[in-house]
Amino acid sequence: MTTNLAAGADVNTTKVLEMPLLPRRDTLVFPRLLTQLAVMRPAYQRAVEEAISGDRRILVVGRRNVDSRDFDVADLYPVGTVAIVGRMLKMPDGSATVWVEGEERVRILEVTQTEPWYRAKAEVLQEIQVDTLESQGSMRSVLALFEKCVRLSPHLTWDSYVAAMNASGPGHLADMVCSALNMPMEARQKVLETLDPGERLHMVNMHLAQEVDVLEVQSRIDSEIKGSVDKTQREFFLREQLRAIQKELQETDPQTREVETLKKKIEESGMPEEAAKKAVDELERLALISPVSPENSVVRGYLDWLISLPWKTQTEDNLDIRQAARVLDENHYGLAKVKERILEYLAVRKLSEGKLRSPILCFVGAPGVGKTSLGKSIAAAMGRKFVRVSLGGIRDEAEIRGHRRTYVGALPGRVIQTMRRAGTVNPVFMLDEVDKVGADFRGDPSSALLEVLDPEQNHSFSDHYLEVPYDLSKVLFVTTANVLDPILPALRDRMEVIELPGYTEEEKLEIAKGFLLARQVKEHGLTDSQLRFSPKAVRRIIREYTREAGVRNLEREIGSICRKVAKRVAEGQSTSSIILPQSIPGYLGAPRFAWGTAEEQDEVGVATGVAYTPTGGDVLSIEVALLKGKGNLILTGSLGDVMKESAQAALSYSRARSQAWGVKDGFFATLDVHIHVPAGATPKDGPSAGAALTTALVSALTHRPVRKDVAMTGEITLRGKILPVGGIKEKVLAAHRAGIKTFVLPEENRRDVADIPAKVRRDIQFVYAKDMDRVLEAALRESAASKEQKT
Repeated sequence: MTTNLAAGADVNTTKVLEMPLLPRRDTLVFPRLLTQLAVMRPAYQRAVEEAISGDRRILVVGRRNVDSRDFDVADLYPVGTVAIVGRMLKMPDGSATVWVEGEERVRILEVTQTEPWYRAKAEVLQEIQVDTLESQGSMRSVLALFEKCVRLSPHLTWDSYVAAMNASGPGHLADMVCSALNMPMEARQKVLETLDPGERLHMVNMHLAQEVDVLEVQSRIDSEIKGSVDKTQREFFLREQLRAIQKELQETDPQTREVETLKKKIEESGMPEEAAKKAVDELERLALISPVSPENSVVRGYLDWLISLPWKTQTEDNLDIRQAARVLDENHYGLAKVKERILEYLAVRKLSEGKLRSPILCFVGAPGVGKTSLGKSIAAAMGRKFVRVSLGGIRDEAEIRGHRRTYVGALPGRVIQTMRRAGTVNPVFMLDEVDKVGADFRGDPSSALLEVLDPEQNHSFSDHYLEVPYDLSKVLFVTTANVLDPILPALRDRMEVIELPGYTEEEKLEIAKGFLLARQVKEHGLTDSQLRFSPKAVRRIIREYTREAGVRNLEREIGSICRKVAKRVAEGQSTSSIILPQSIPGYLGAPRFAWGTAEEQDEVGVATGVAYTPTGGDVLSIEVALLKGKGNLILTGSLGDVMKESAQAALSYSRARSQAWGVKDGFFATLDVHIHVPAGATPKDGPSAGAALTTALVSALTHRPVRKDVAMTGEITLRGKILPVGGIKEKVLAAHRAGIKTFVLPEENRRDVADIPAKVRRDIQFVYAKDMDRVLEAALRESAASKEQKT
């Protein structure tokens, strides 16, 4: 690569040299002067080594764009200096120190090489030799001014002045003085490019005069400061010196400008009186702190947090009830109770003209039922900003309230950080996974949330870092949880709990058709013409490949099919696919779950119970076997203490009623009763399996099979009473997913059936039992022996 920097130059009549080129951005070399250069880049060091291996000549050239490390060939100045390399010393840090002596000025004709180092052709420039009275006068004037500079400047030595006195001519003197002074790069380059010694000396003379004026002012300032600063104030010497210089120049220092800017921002931020007073106090403190002090960054960071927080900025609520309802319906299927509660809040807020306190909502439901996405829909319906903080695994109270500023690296808590990110005082603020907050020696974050989620207190929320109240009363807080039990009772009392039950099969089908299919097809780069799902295929995925309360796994299975179709489309094997029920195993493999009743046939000693789990609900089989033994009760299946006590109560009730069922006296003394609940790796506990345990035990004792399409729940007493239990909705939905046709539940749980979707209520017959007689009547069939006696 060659670049011509001196077009039109006559290379035939001038002396032309070609040698390695060393670009410089901070140092120039003048002829007949010894200069020390620091060479950092390995490529430049290799250029110096090439010069040493040859005739030791190297072309030293300055460049423009000195503030940047990178440059182009066009940035090189056209005039440089040929120098003789005296010595190069490698340093431990990889750099090198090079001593060179300038020889003569040259003009670059062209750069002949750029990699791995620079080489260039250059023509030698002949200097004009003058020796007139005017030049001698200029030399004396320059020497006089240079003597003053040496006397006033702490950076110049008398050796440089002695060397200047021995200069051989005006050009040599101009070069020596220019090299000694701290002149800008452009000014030094201009001196280097000037061939007329008289003109060059005049340029140096002008700069010397300015330098002497500056040094005299500095000397006067130094003497004034030394008189006002005593021994205890010596650490402020440099700062006072800078201020005095800026006062002389009638300029303000950067810190003063910064303080004025912060003061203006504080006035414009709309802070309440207490926060504004605190900010002004800290600002006055900042003005007195040295910019190099570590405390300066601490105070500045605190002021930045105060200024950047939203104090008055808020979005206008969308109070159009129909529009809000339309947005909620577009984003979520079903969830009528939740939508109704949000619309009620908007309606009351519209009528009360914004005076209503924001509710604290808590969505409780299994994973995948849409708790988090529902918060986003609420924000969209109301026209508010949406922010979210996940509380899962938090164990430090400072995560909520922040650290005090006495700690290094202190920051506000997550609440204040998220409010700054929101930028408004009235966002929809979601606290996700509030049931997974922990506690240890660093404090209890749940207790810190009490103030955040209490409408009576959160108008003046106190963060340890801010140290001033912050108003959270306009925030609409929405929390989510899978289960309520781990939540602190006092915290639970502050929230309006709205339970999100699991979806029925029909609801899942509608959600898939309305939301999941289109989203997955689009995310996988497909079109509706390339991939379509039949409703029966989606139903088969729901029945045989997922068993969940929500739709997360359903969407995952749909995504798996989309990936396989996308692979075929990308390979050019297929342009259109219709997913039918019979083709599902080809995409997802063998079915993972059996659809239908929990048991394949009516069996003796096997009853179907239901359980409430964090993922919604599930059905489980309870098996009883009678073995020869000594009347022991054997329990297996990872049962908890409460469930073991329920089994003991079931056995005691059965023994008490055994004669009524035709069981002989002494029967239990010769047998062991073994109760097993399958899925032994899964811990199980709770009293609600009492009815199912008793039914299975009675079935084994009387040899009456249990109906395969009957599921039951309820706590049993020693007298056979059936007591109410919780989680009815989730349990019924689980039974419905398993194909159960009859569901036996306590009489006192009749009121809970109203919350069950109408479609499920139509498909299942509910039997309300006050005692075990009613349960056994609904669950047991006649034994084979009884049927034979009747016939």
